[in-house]
Amino acid sequence: MTVAEQEALPTEGVPEAGDSARRATPVVARDAEGGEVELDPTVFGAPVKPGLHYDAVRQYMAGRRAGTHATKNRALVAGGGRKPWRQKGTGNARVGSRRTPLWRGGGTVFGPQPRDYSYRLPGRMQRGALRSALSLCATEGRLRVFEDFGLEGPSTRAVLRRLGEWDSAAGRVLIVETAPSDDLYLSTRNLPAVEVVSVRALHCYEVLKAKTVLIQRSALASLSEKLSEAGGR
Repeated sequence: MTVAEQEALPTEGVPEAGDSARRATPVVARDAEGGEVELDPTVFGAPVKPGLHYDAVRQYMAGRRAGTHATKNRALVAGGGRKPWRQKGTGNARVGSRRTPLWRGGGTVFGPQPRDYSYRLPGRMQRGALRSALSLCATEGRLRVFEDFGLEGPSTRAVLRRLGEWDSAAGRVLIVETAPSDDLYLSTRNLPAVEVVSVRALHCYEVLKAKTVLIQRSALASLSEKLSEAGGR
């Protein structure tokens, strides 16, 4: 077949090379009202990588450590201003201060001192861990999409009633909104099993810890923008 004959062949309906690789499997999550919502497959259909989960959770927990532990070395222990006994003639071992680490009540050698345990994890790894955690959550059916809580003011009872209607009252619940309202924050702050975060502050650790993840419909676009390979911090 000549080149001219090849160019004359109809190309309509013939898939281009790489289309099947670029076409991701659609991901569907339950709506809070009982319907279905199609999710971004690049965010909620990414490969699950437990190694990234480990790295992200370890970095998160290290950043939460207070690091206020402290011991006193011989320079900080009180006392020891004079020599306990003279250098020679007593039969005792030579000692110059009661603050020596060899004595009870003396200083501690190489003891822990206040320090900062936090360290930086590359942003690409953080985004990858969050994508993996959200994909795992969607695969296990622990993800719900809601429109709005419809609060007219701070009301813990109203939040609990709405969570019961959405079959999300059991276990730990994570609520993700674009910008959490003050009413929702005040309504959930005395519920130890309910946590409210914004899209900007969402972390892999919180998603893995929650039994149910409720994501506001308007926050889905922000999540896709944040977790895309080109976007994010």
